[in-house]
Amino acid sequence: MARFDVTDAEWALIEPCLPVAATGPLPRRARDQFNGILWRFRTGSGWRDVPERYGPWSTLYSRFNNWAKAGVFQDLMDALIAEAASRGQVGLQLVSVDSTIVRAHQESAGLAIVGETLDALEQALTEEGVPVRNVS
Repeated sequence: MARFDVTDAEWALIEPCLPVAATGPLPRRARDQFNGILWRFRTGSGWRDVPERYGPWSTLYSRFNNWAKAGVFQDLMDALIAEAASRGQVGLQLVSVDSTIVRAHQESAGLAIVGETLDALEQALTEEGVPVRNVS
């Protein structure tokens, strides 16, 4: 097992969420393939650069593509969050927003508020003890 491959405990949570083939059980190397997919995204390398220990790169790509189209990764994420919630381990520490890819909509550059709406907002903020900055 490589350094960042999923542990036995992690695999026990992941394996039930992976689809079972119509012809029988999961492929014998499903765990290796899953680790190969994770390796590819963790390193940011191309599919052809995935180490041979995970299997042929084309098989990994096909497996990833099929699972992505079938919604397997979203289902897996939902199941893992539900499992964490059942253990009481869900919190804001699970939320990660990378500001290098999150962009504000062009209309978020400014908000035009006029008249009584602006007065009502300023009064509400003043009542809550929030200092209001004069923008006019």
